Amino acid sequence: MAECEKLKVGVFGVGALGRHHARLYAQSPNAEVVGIFDVNKETAAKVGEEFGLKVFDDWKELAEQCDAMSVAVPANYHASSTIPLLEMGKHVLVEKPIAASIEEAEAMVEAARKNNVILGVGHVERFNPAMDFLEKYAANTRFIEAHRLALYPPARPGLPRRGTEVSVVLDLMIHDIDLVLSMVDAEVERFDVSGIPVLSDTEDIVNARIKFKNGSVASLTASRVSQEPMRRFRVFQEDSYISMDYGKHFGMVLKKNRIGLARKDVNLDEKNALAAELEDFIAAVNRTRESGTLCPTKVPAEAGLKALKLAVAIEQEARRYNKEYGFKFNYCAPDDLDGKQIGE
Repeated sequence: MAECEKLKVGVFGVGALGRHHARLYAQSPNAEVVGIFDVNKETAAKVGEEFGLKVFDDWKELAEQCDAMSVAVPANYHASSTIPLLEMGKHVLVEKPIAASIEEAEAMVEAARKNNVILGVGHVERFNPAMDFLEKYAANTRFIEAHRLALYPPARPGLPRRGTEVSVVLDLMIHDIDLVLSMVDAEVERFDVSGIPVLSDTEDIVNARIKFKNGSVASLTASRVSQEPMRRFRVFQEDSYISMDYGKHFGMVLKKNRIGLARKDVNLDEKNALAAELEDFIAAVNRTRESGTLCPTKVPAEAGLKALKLAVAIEQEARRYNKEYGFKFNYCAPDDLDGKQIGE
């Protein structure tokens, strides 16, 4: 492939997050946006007009003209949207979680393997500036505390509220699950979980305390019914303390040295994490096409599947806990949530 040739990309799903994929691809010097597709034609038309992009009525027609695709649809449609693209030989970046179920995720991983194409997962927090520091010292991690709290998402005509097609574990906590698994190189020994649905048919608030076989511990809390949004991630290591407050766009590192503690502030606005994620995907696809050897993204499908497996186990433990103690909630199977409005 010529060095100056841009990667031909398309975006499947241009809602709240997908529109930013389209915008940032359009700004990238390394990508040519062939076009966008969304089942909601009005949404697609608005995004197409806003960023000057061609709108396709047929996803397959779009994919045929692309080298790679971003998929940013609701999680319960990830498998059905992504697998046909992989079978067409297209490289795909799918938003997190990789899928709404382990079975679907495994089918996606297998489709990517069988067709020898890249399947990356959009765990965007891996690209935050503070993670550049954390990755260097991950082996020393002993305790992690994460809080990810959000307002309840607004209603959408004809669709579930954004993210509520899955529990808050798969919607929000999975970000921190992926970060924890990337930092702690050990198997999970046990975990304690509590969580309940409040306004949704799936859990809206969950706390999980995870103990790893190397002695490390992570305490994760996620809520989408909070009145005060918060995105805070704190790491305690053998010789340092790292705190990231994404709401305040500020991070801090305290590291032990010969004379005491040295402080370093981290500006969480110094790079656009989503833009960095898309550039990582573009680079991985280009390396693969140039070398003929599959070059994974920073968060490959296998990492997305690993995070999903732990997320599902946490979700199931919350439900087992509620059943054991007689807390009764009307849980819906994933198929029951398709197209359903909360409260129906």
